[in-house]
Amino acid sequence: MFTGIIETIGTVSHLDREAGNLHITIASSLADELKIDQSVSHNGVCLTVVGVSPGEHIVTAIAETLLKSNLDSLQMGSEVNLERCTKVGDRLDGHIVQGHVDQTARCLSVEDQRGSWLYTFHYDDAPGNVTVEKGSITVNGISLTVVNSQHNQFSVAIIPYTYEHTNLKEVKPGDDVNLEFDIVGKYVARLMEMRR
Repeated sequence: MFTGIIETIGTVSHLDREAGNLHITIASSLADELKIDQSVSHNGVCLTVVGVSPGEHIVTAIAETLLKSNLDSLQMGSEVNLERCTKVGDRLDGHIVQGHVDQTARCLSVEDQRGSWLYTFHYDDAPGNVTVEKGSITVNGISLTVVNSQHNQFSVAIIPYTYEHTNLKEVKPGDDVNLEFDIVGKYVARLMEMRR
């Protein structure tokens, strides 16, 4: 489990494709604290550390993960939001995040609001995912609050700290981001569907 509070940004230093898998090597300030078999959120995707070396760690994204996330678009030098799993007893500063990306969304616009930024995203609601005004959403692993919730679309307002300390500053209109919808909302939507 994660909270959506990004610890650091890593940089992709090597990509290796093997059959349907993508092995991703990431350099970061967290790497020397990681161990093999540890769960780490990468742009919101929970991946298992399969290798460590000084200053770097390796994870493997399988075909299913690549289909549902934006990890397949990573390139050498791409920035990746990183968060280690939550420790029992720690404060839950964001919201409950599983690290199971539901789908991607396309960035429609980025508005500089002189001290903050308003990002608007469009997503396919066919899987039954919804946002609600002032509800929680995870974008590239970042716990954010929904504003302007509409059919297939929502916005998030970004404070300077989040802008500077995550890879959102690299996201521009036309880019895809990973979404994980609020787990409570997903259960409510599923129960409503079962009652129909």
